[in-house]
Amino acid sequence: MTYPETPSVRKTVSTQVVAVTVYSDQALVKRRGVVSLTGVEKELVITSLPVTLETDSVRVSGTGTVGVSLLGVRSDRIYTTEPVAERVAQLTRQIQQIEAEKRNLQAQIDALALQARFIEGLREKTEEPFAQSLSRKNLSLSETLDFLNFLGSQYSEYAIASGDCHSQQQELDKQLEVLHATLHNIQTPHPKESFSLVVGVEVAGEGEFELEVSYIVNRASWTPLYDLRVDSKSQTVHLSYLAEVTQNTGEDWLDVALTLSTAKPGLGTLPPKPEPWYIDILRPSIARQRALPRPSLPTIAAIPAAEGIFPETPEESANYALIPIENVGAAVSKEGSVVTFKLNGGGNIPSDGTPHKTTIFNDNYPCTFDYVAMPRLVSFAYLQAHVKNSSDGATLLPGKANIFRDSVFVGATRIENIAPGQEFILNLGIDEGLKIERSLVERLVDKKVIVNQRRTTYAYRVTITNLLNQEASLKITDQLPVSHNEQIKIRLTRIQPQIQLGEMGILEWELNVLPQERREIYYQFTVEHPPELTVVGLDI
Repeated sequence: MTYPETPSVRKTVSTQVVAVTVYSDQALVKRRGVVSLTGVEKELVITSLPVTLETDSVRVSGTGTVGVSLLGVRSDRIYTTEPVAERVAQLTRQIQQIEAEKRNLQAQIDALALQARFIEGLREKTEEPFAQSLSRKNLSLSETLDFLNFLGSQYSEYAIASGDCHSQQQELDKQLEVLHATLHNIQTPHPKESFSLVVGVEVAGEGEFELEVSYIVNRASWTPLYDLRVDSKSQTVHLSYLAEVTQNTGEDWLDVALTLSTAKPGLGTLPPKPEPWYIDILRPSIARQRALPRPSLPTIAAIPAAEGIFPETPEESANYALIPIENVGAAVSKEGSVVTFKLNGGGNIPSDGTPHKTTIFNDNYPCTFDYVAMPRLVSFAYLQAHVKNSSDGATLLPGKANIFRDSVFVGATRIENIAPGQEFILNLGIDEGLKIERSLVERLVDKKVIVNQRRTTYAYRVTITNLLNQEASLKITDQLPVSHNEQIKIRLTRIQPQIQLGEMGILEWELNVLPQERREIYYQFTVEHPPELTVVGLDI
């Protein structure tokens, strides 16, 4: 039964968003509002809720100085038409102003055309007398040039000015096209949709009551984002843990308690049930793709609320006090695989569909540096930072990271899930303080064929020069060729410093190079094969 909206039976409650928990693709919104009850109210109404609201998710509760029983909640879809008179008047004024500018430009174009025609007439009338005077030498050469320059400069000036005016007119035409389209769009009726929640209540008497409602909305999400600033001198990494929050839910979140969560409430509580997996032969008819039915939101839903029973008498209500929202600052919690961040300060995320950055926390992490080099591929050493997440710190969720080294932007990377106490590596790009050179120092083909085998010897030298003022821990990776043919044999014959040959021909040395020190690595290998075979891939 629906009651008329009168102060005695149905009352509208003015609410505002006070807290939001953002998930990967949804958000849980909490609203509160205070209403004065007289004791005869049957329905409390909350209006202008967004159409992105999931009606099945609505929950209602409250506290106050009067006993209230919650009977049920339903949602009504409301259609209204927004007033557009002010916007129409504004667009009309803009169109009139631009059209006036176009008229002024056209007047300038007409004046320039008139001047150009006058110059053209002057040229035609003076052409014959001017030629006669020139032939009789009544005009000097300088006077002739002055007259020609006058005609040319005037034509050029009028043509340039007229071209500029036409360009301005074209730009104004584009603006007018956009304004006319916008005006036509807003003059076409577009009903605005919204939800109203109607809460059935029984009220024990007069008093103040604070109503709280929560619901899930779509078109909201957040993703982690990191700024990592490496300080080489102090060997620390300053990590800024950020979040990019995007929402286009239809309501602005202004000065709200903002929480970010990795939970996925939209997946439901039950695991999915597999459908039969059919296979068939390819048929000549056009394959049709079966679309899964999409559930539609109910227009009206009766929603029971577990928190819906409130104190029945004033004596019982005395035990219920209004609890103010308390900002406890940034807090990180983890339950199972779900991580939540309650942000410090009020969040302000408008419903504009653009990413808004907010800081989760900042922290410093000690790190150690080492270098890696692959001289066969590049003649540079790459700096790496080994960072360990604090054992009592927060989990670093997968996300994009911008890396800065001593205030210089190095590049962007992606951080994977990093648990507390886990170590991770940051690649910091090329460091020219380590000079790496690799050169072929020997290529010898045996002139004699031994046991129907031709042998070729290769030797390489890798030279490392530390131009830094500190010791460098360096990992050098090189490689031998790997044979794809059993008739081609590859053997490592000499190596210095001595190491074991790895799989797939990988050679790895771990060196500590002192400041200004020069180190050398040498290795030699042979390739043997029948002389009638032509080996490819050794032109390195």
